This record gives sequence, C-alpha cells and structure tokens, in this order.
Amino acid sequence: MQGTVDGFSYGLVTPVAAYLMACLGGALGLRCTTRSLLVTRTWRPGWLALGTGAIGSGIWTMHFIAMMGFSVTGTPVRYDVPTTFASLGVAIVMVGIGIFVVGYRGATGSALFTGGTITGLGIASMHYLGMAGMRLNGSLEYSIPLVTASVLIAVAAATASLWAAVQVRGFRWSVGAALLMGVGVSGMHYVGMAAATVHLHPVADTAGDPAGRLIAPLMIGPLLFLLLAGVVVVLDPRMVSGAVAPGPPPRVACPSAATPRPSRHATADARTASPPRRPPPP
Repeated sequence: MQGTVDGFSYGLVTPVAAYLMACLGGALGLRCTTRSLLVTRTWRPGWLALGTGAIGSGIWTMHFIAMMGFSVTGTPVRYDVPTTFASLGVAIVMVGIGIFVVGYRGATGSALFTGGTITGLGIASMHYLGMAGMRLNGSLEYSIPLVTASVLIAVAAATASLWAAVQVRGFRWSVGAALLMGVGVSGMHYVGMAAATVHLHPVADTAGDPAGRLIAPLMIGPLLFLLLAGVVVVLDPRMVSGAVAPGPPPRVACPSAATPRPSRHATADARTASPPRRPPPP
C-alpha cells in the first residue's frame, strides 16, 4: 500500500520560514567568506570557519523546518536523533571543505568547480541523510531522475553563490547571492521530497521521537550560532559592505625635509673658496 506524501501540511508557513532561514545562513556565511579575503592569512581560517558554521546551520535549520510540514497518510512520522544530528555534521564538514577551497584558491575555474561541487554534495547529503533519519511505518523509495535533478540544483546554486562571495562587492549584491542560495537550497529540498514515495507496512511499529518534541533541542544550537554570526556581521561594517575600509594615506617623506639645507656660512665659504690650482706644465 502506498501512502500519500504531503510536504505542505501547514500551507506556506513552513516553506517560507525554511526559505528565510536558508537565506539568513547563506547571507552570513557568504559575508564571512568575503571578509576572509580582506584580511591577512592569519585570520582567514577563523572567518572561513565562521562562514562554514553559518551556512551549515542555516541549511540544516531550513531542512528541519521544512520537514515539520512533511506528513504521510496512514503513519506517524518520527525522527532518529543521532542520524538527524549526523546530517548537521555532514553539512558543516562538506560545506567547510568547499568554502576553504575557494577561500584559499580564489575564484579560479577549478577552485569554483571543486568548491561548488563539494558544497552542493554536502547540501544534498545533509538532506538525504536527514530523510534516512525518519522513522515511519513504511519504506522510502526515490525517483532517480528527480534525485539527480536535486543534486544538480544544489551544486549549481552553491557554485554561483561561492562565485558571488569572492567576486562581487556591496550589500545589494550580497543580498542577491544569499537569495539565490536560498532558492537553490529550498529548491533542492522540495525536488528531493518530490522524488520520495512511501510504501506502508501492514504492521505499525514506529520508533523515534516526533518532530514537535525535537524542534526545541535540535534547533537551539544552530539558531544560537546564527545569532552569534549575525552579531559579528553587524559589528563589522566592512563585512556588510564587502569593501576594505579606507585607511590613512601612507606617509611620504618630503625631499626638502629629508635633505638638509646647507647653512648660510657654508654657502658663503663655498662662494669665496678659490678654485684648485692647476699643476705647472712640465
């Protein structure tokens, strides 16, 4: 027996909230990535790590909020806590690899391809590992073409966002890049959800915890991290604008001040000094 899958049990509430969380995480993470390019190599790992945590927390929070609206007729939907947390770890690690590649190698073609591919695969891995953490009275099956499409959407969106992070400057362009990343992450999620079908089992034996019981303990950590990253962005205006703040002009030594003038007596002596005598001819 096939169960009816509904990804919009609460209407547009969960999709809109999930999209906003993806945009918030993307905006903070991409700003941190941009900021890492404006500092010395000593501080660069810290900014890249902050951006990694922001993007990973944002897309994972987006995924869990969207899953709040997921339901299947004929069976309750529960979640395995270790697997759900593992999906967060996979997202942060793989997104971090992609961001560090671009952060240290710049916007070259090979760096963007490598970093965007790894980041996109990290987003997709987070999604499908989170789906594997669902516990319901049935089995999940996936449409291979739709799964492939969802992965390609994640890779394309991640590559475009990383390119924007290292190339564009200005607040408006940064917002545009974050909106694009939000569209890619949300689009990947719902295309992946459309690829899933559920075949119900005749015996009801559902383990795990319901989403309502897990939402507070699972989301408090990522939300606090996003708050921390937001505070850092607000306190650093250069990260918001993406431009290097103008510093004081370099001090150039004046030639007239650098070369001492001869004194008055030295000038007079030079004028009255007799020229050197020529030796007499042989």
